[in-house]
Amino acid sequence: MTEEEVCGHLAAVTNIKQPREYVCEECVKTHSSWMHLRTCQTCGVTLCCDSSPNTHMTKHFEASNHPVVISAEPGERWLWCYIDEQAIGY
Repeated sequence: MTEEEVCGHLAAVTNIKQPREYVCEECVKTHSSWMHLRTCQTCGVTLCCDSSPNTHMTKHFEASNHPVVISAEPGERWLWCYIDEQAIGY
């Protein structure tokens, strides 16, 4: 993928927000479990992915329209844009 093909939402991320903790902030409140974590690049919240029972990050995107997340999993280095359904490594 060339730089011209990267969506504007992904291209706009210049400073990666890392997770504050490796927990889903919403699952902790309800004593739920999660599979993998994502961190919103607009507000910095860390929530669970779509493989998790509660899909909190997708719900966050739908409520906030914050388009870009990173994988908060150790060793994974990629961003995802919900609006353009595009991923890139970093």
